[in-house]
Amino acid sequence: MVHQRKSEENARAGQRNVEANWPGKRPEDQLDHYLLESPQEDVTHTDVWRVLRIQSEFVNGFGTLAGTGPAIAVFGSARTDPQSPYYEMAHRIGSRLAEAGITTITGGGPGAMEAANKGAADNDGISIGLGIELPFETGLNSSVNKGLNFRYFFVRKTMFVKYSQGFIVLPGGFGTLDELFEALTLVQTQKITSFPIVLVGKSYWGGLVDWLTNTVAAERAISPKDLNLFMVTDDPDEAVDLVLGTADKQPAPEEAV
Repeated sequence: MVHQRKSEENARAGQRNVEANWPGKRPEDQLDHYLLESPQEDVTHTDVWRVLRIQSEFVNGFGTLAGTGPAIAVFGSARTDPQSPYYEMAHRIGSRLAEAGITTITGGGPGAMEAANKGAADNDGISIGLGIELPFETGLNSSVNKGLNFRYFFVRKTMFVKYSQGFIVLPGGFGTLDELFEALTLVQTQKITSFPIVLVGKSYWGGLVDWLTNTVAAERAISPKDLNLFMVTDDPDEAVDLVLGTADKQPAPEEAV
């Protein structure tokens, strides 16, 4: 059961936990890039020590986020314009989560992420940002009151799943899709359980849902019941109700019945 939290007090305390940001780095200067690039002549000498750096990111993440309490991750495009209806939806979602005493966790960037963080912060809620070192990112948005910057995508994704009890996914690009399918895979394989996933924007996600239903499930690449692992809505309030379990789950697509 989700309990009400002392959001304002925690938000003030969290303000001290925002790590220093960095400017965008060139691809060749990013640790993730160097780790995945091959071949490397010095791999046997450097990768052993790199494990310690990766370990330190896990330790720092676990230490900073310990005690986060009930939280929902909100994903969406960094390119979402402030005038977009999806920006307003993200802001509303962050607001509703804060009102319910739930922490909002985003990738800490601009666009939809900024809107969700702002909605939480504007309502005295905990607004967490988990940033990533990228050549075109400049750090966490100003509405984050508790945040971390990561160098490795896989460490960051672990933090999203470990400290969230569900995902709300607004329209986004490759990064958003990556996070969505990561969560779907973990639920499908029962690596995590009781983990609601809600997509916001029927017109945006409709083509993907049709493809999953009429192609992927039809070709038996997934089970028809896997289509029940996520829900779709156009209403940000319903999205919050669904992910918190205070609304009935919508029926599965007709093709999956």
